Amino acid sequence: MAIREVVKLPEPILRKQAHKVTDFGKDAQKLINDMIDTLHDEPGVGLAAPQVNVSLRWIVVEYPLDDSKENAKPKIFVVANPEITQISPETVKGIEGCLSVPNLFGEVERALEITVTGLNRQGKKQKIHAKGWLARIFQHEIDHLNGVLFVDRAEKLYQPEEVEEGSSV
Repeated sequence: MAIREVVKLPEPILRKQAHKVTDFGKDAQKLINDMIDTLHDEPGVGLAAPQVNVSLRWIVVEYPLDDSKENAKPKIFVVANPEITQISPETVKGIEGCLSVPNLFGEVERALEITVTGLNRQGKKQKIHAKGWLARIFQHEIDHLNGVLFVDRAEKLYQPEEVEEGSSV
């Protein structure tokens, strides 16, 4: 396991559609472990393989299943080839940032609830129902796999000093 460099804009890989995952062998497991280590080393809650310069449809997300509980233990989600299969009509605006777009935040409108299907790290089917911030994180990371960044969806962009203290990102 190793910490990988997180690539930053204008790195071209961030603007390309990532390739479908078909191999779940040793190299894939190393990549996943490296992505989790990198996520733990950075101030983030999600990471997509293109952010570590790998054009594959892998994401890792670490967030509590129930963020309404104080001190809720975070869960690590590992998803290959994730797809949003259900989306709620209700949306909510929130402030987002990105490890690949340092020193910039944006107000982004996202679906309040989604269902994500994909494969786990062993290649088995999985379905995840997410709402609130967890849904936002999944939408943000899946966008990365399609070459879309939060700045493309943001209604307003802010420098760090412009974001109110205490805002969640």
